[in-house]
Amino acid sequence: MEAITFSPAQVHVFNLVSHIKTAMGLELLRKQLAAFYAKQVDEEMDQLWESGQFDQKKLDELRGSHFRTPYNK
Repeated sequence: MEAITFSPAQVHVFNLVSHIKTAMGLELLRKQLAAFYAKQVDEEMDQLWESGQFDQKKLDELRGSHFRTPYNK
C-alpha cells in the first residue's frame, strides 16, 4: 500500500478541525470556507474583467448556457 503524504497546509487544517466538537462548529467552518472560496472567485473574475479577458459581451454569450453532462436515460 502506498503512503499518503499531506502538505503542510493539509496537516494544519486537520489539526484545526480536530477541535470542532459540535454540528454548529462544523456549520460555521463550512460557511467560512464557502466565503473564502467565493472571495477567491470574485477576485479572479475582477482580474479577468480588468484585463479584458472577460467582458459584458462574453457574459451575455454565456447567459442561458447549460454545461451539465447529458445523461442517457
